[in-house]
Amino acid sequence: MQKNSMAQLNPYITFSGNCRAAFDFYKFCLGGNLTLQTVGESPMADQMPAMQDLIMHVSLATGTLTLMGSDMLGPEGLTAGNNMTLSLNCDSEKEINDYFAKLSVGAKVTHPLKEEFWGGIYGDFTDQFGVRWMLNFQKQPMP
Repeated sequence: MQKNSMAQLNPYITFSGNCRAAFDFYKFCLGGNLTLQTVGESPMADQMPAMQDLIMHVSLATGTLTLMGSDMLGPEGLTAGNNMTLSLNCDSEKEINDYFAKLSVGAKVTHPLKEEFWGGIYGDFTDQFGVRWMLNFQKQPMP
């Protein structure tokens, strides 16, 4: 008998040298277990002597959320853009208010938290690291 399993999609964010700062901030805001590996701690250390303190891989796991990232860029470099947004669906008004207050420190808030026509409390911003966030708490069933 084959066991049914479901794939899990985890956001992976690439930074340009400030991955550790971003994930320390996200851990402070979201809680969870943070594991990271620098280039210097990896088998690749000898091949990248100038990159020893950069983050090769980081993972923040809390509940059903796993957020991952790295400072490892390809030759094309980093182009911050609007093609990715982290959507955080909250379980209560308290949770959305707490997360919004913490994550939006130093952010450009484009949509402050407010009740919306779809029965949710919603807000969005671009955080201090250039990552776009959307937060929603579905207070009432969608129309």
